[in-house]
Amino acid sequence: MINNLKQYEIWFVTGSQHLYGPEALKEVADDSQQIAAALNSNSQIPCTVTFKPIVTTADEIYKVCAEANNAENCAGLIFWMHTFSPAKMWIAGLKALKKPFVHLHTQFNRDIPWDSIDMDYMNLHQSAHGGREFGYICTRMGKNRKVIVGHWKDEKVVAKLDIWMRAACGWHDAQGAKLCRFGDNMRNVAVTEGDKVEAEIKLGYSVNGYGVGDLVEHVSNISDADIDKLIKQYQDDYKIAAGDEKMDNVRKSARIEAGMRSFLEEGNFKAFTTTFEDLHGMDQLPGLAVQRLMADGYGFGAEGDWKTAALVRAMKVMSAGKSGGTSFMEDYTYHLDPAGNKVLGAHMLEVCPSIAADKPSLEVHPLGIGGKEAPARVVFNVGTGAGINATLLDMGNRFRMIVNTVEVVKPNHDLPKLPVARVLWVPKPNLEIAAGAWILGGGAHHTGFSMALTAEHMEDFVDMAGIEYLLIDENTTISQFKNQCRWNDAYFGLGSLR
Repeated sequence: MINNLKQYEIWFVTGSQHLYGPEALKEVADDSQQIAAALNSNSQIPCTVTFKPIVTTADEIYKVCAEANNAENCAGLIFWMHTFSPAKMWIAGLKALKKPFVHLHTQFNRDIPWDSIDMDYMNLHQSAHGGREFGYICTRMGKNRKVIVGHWKDEKVVAKLDIWMRAACGWHDAQGAKLCRFGDNMRNVAVTEGDKVEAEIKLGYSVNGYGVGDLVEHVSNISDADIDKLIKQYQDDYKIAAGDEKMDNVRKSARIEAGMRSFLEEGNFKAFTTTFEDLHGMDQLPGLAVQRLMADGYGFGAEGDWKTAALVRAMKVMSAGKSGGTSFMEDYTYHLDPAGNKVLGAHMLEVCPSIAADKPSLEVHPLGIGGKEAPARVVFNVGTGAGINATLLDMGNRFRMIVNTVEVVKPNHDLPKLPVARVLWVPKPNLEIAAGAWILGGGAHHTGFSMALTAEHMEDFVDMAGIEYLLIDENTTISQFKNQCRWNDAYFGLGSLR
């Protein structure tokens, strides 16, 4: 379970130089400590903000960057230029730095002291052009970063730092992460394929396959006592709609959950996939097990979709401690009423109860595919509000992320005969443009869905990864989107020649 992100550190590093003398540098250090402490104590800041001594030489800059690379809990850095910090000093450090960073373009005092301002004040508070010097060298070196402009106490600045830190934690969690595939991907499907080697090089996580028999062995070793404990949890967490005649199916689902959890914990995995085409030795397609593991923070992708599994895990980390929830999702069917087009999102079974509006109902129903007995699952609707759908694609010469902002709405009517978790949304700007752009961009049918995150979270994450980003929102037009795809093709094509 990912409850909070305080385990991760964000280092606060301030740039200056020796030109201004020891008294000025002492004030620079004092001001920096105050900002770092204030951010760390701000309830909206999700991570631990750690003050680092100010850097005034190339050696000091290199040292702090190298230390950040090797600090296990350091997820990123905040760089602030309190004074003018000549940017040639930053070259070696920035070349060595492997962790993401944000450029906080602020100054200690919010307002100009009109009656008392003098040249001493001007020399000390030089963020206005010190930040531009730092910005130049970052751009010259092609360093991806976020630039946040404004006073450090401003709520908008704090909100943007919160978003960036969450993206940094998602990125940090992916580095060295292990993803388990039970079986292969669904046969003949193109979009769930991809280059696992390139994913490990570019995105940091490793993807490896395991036979379903390996999982079945763990499932078979689960005791009746362990199943009884899970059944008690089910009774506490859900409304039990499965009658006594179906409790044997529920117990088999519990056995699968316990066995799958054991396998994932033993292998230290953070995400996994399954497929209904590879269930040898299994009584059911894992449904309830997947839902509950996702609720505990695991990433998941159906039909062997490892890219979506890794994406859902990153989104789970980014949304830790926030309300709204995050889940594996699929655009399943449309409501094409001229009075209002909508999308019904669902899957065969595997939608995370973290997005449920009310207490879910535990039910058992036939699945219709997979050739196995009726699996247990929890059924629920999702509350209303803003959300996003995100997808990660292998385009052959690069990875691409597409994000669509959506507005989740109430179903027009009850759905008494649809025995799966489901969510209804209106894509921005509307279904015609959103679906058209998504398809033109090659967007997958599987997504990471969240009502806890925004498009800005995903953009920050993509910048850290150095991959392509396409946004579909209320401002999108088809012509503009097609042109952006063409420009991106040219940009990434040129990049491959470097």
